[in-house]
Amino acid sequence: MRSVSADKPAGQPVLFLPHGGGPCFFMDWPDTWDRMAAYLRGIAATLPRRPDAILVMSGHWETAVPTVTSGTQPPLIYDYHGFPPHTYQLRYPAPGSPALAARVRALLDAAGIVNAEDPDRGFDHGVFIPFMLAFEAADIPIVELSLKDDMDVAEELRIGAALRPLRDENVLIAATGMTYHNLRHFMGRNPASDAISRTFDAWLADAVEAPAAARDAALLGWASAPGARVCHPREEHLLPLMFAAGAAGADRGRRDYGDIVMGKALSGFRFG
Repeated sequence: MRSVSADKPAGQPVLFLPHGGGPCFFMDWPDTWDRMAAYLRGIAATLPRRPDAILVMSGHWETAVPTVTSGTQPPLIYDYHGFPPHTYQLRYPAPGSPALAARVRALLDAAGIVNAEDPDRGFDHGVFIPFMLAFEAADIPIVELSLKDDMDVAEELRIGAALRPLRDENVLIAATGMTYHNLRHFMGRNPASDAISRTFDAWLADAVEAPAAARDAALLGWASAPGARVCHPREEHLLPLMFAAGAAGADRGRRDYGDIVMGKALSGFRFG
């Protein structure tokens, strides 16, 4: 006889996806972003089943309280600058989900977390650029959740934990950012920071792959890690990983993508 748990479909994992540099995957930038693009294109095939919806946090939307997009057809926000004209014509017509937005708000309310919704907000490039590769058909409803502008790691862990039940409701929780985000060194090819990026990336992988209690403790102290503030002068591109870790619960993380791009170590992570 099969147990009840054997009949229950597997919950969705939690992902931390690198979103690249601006619209990098849609430009002539040979041999730079190819491996990251291939990783993103392979994401859907690794999921236990097609998600009914996706909740995503990127490093490109900050608000005072966690806020969800609640429109039915969010527009795109081309929040990058100085790129070729065609990159401002990219399209990703994925629908929104007012129902998921309401569910997210209910879970945050239940956890005592003040929250809000924005029916007019669109998807920033931290969402549509990687999702154009990972979920090319643009037919899965998406809700974006903002990052709190106080950059409180403990609060992002708490927000993620409050939303953990969504995984068993066939909602994919994804976070996008970059494990290295010092643009001055990135684009300026600062060789000294290349080695620093590898050291920090190794520390981060060890932290994410640790058991949950040790993982969360390490992430709370991320700024004391070797090279942390060289790699992240401001942490908005790293904090979505903390949200993902909160949503992971006891599920161990693993690095499922690693690469060197323009000299800097970059990673992607998966929980569950």
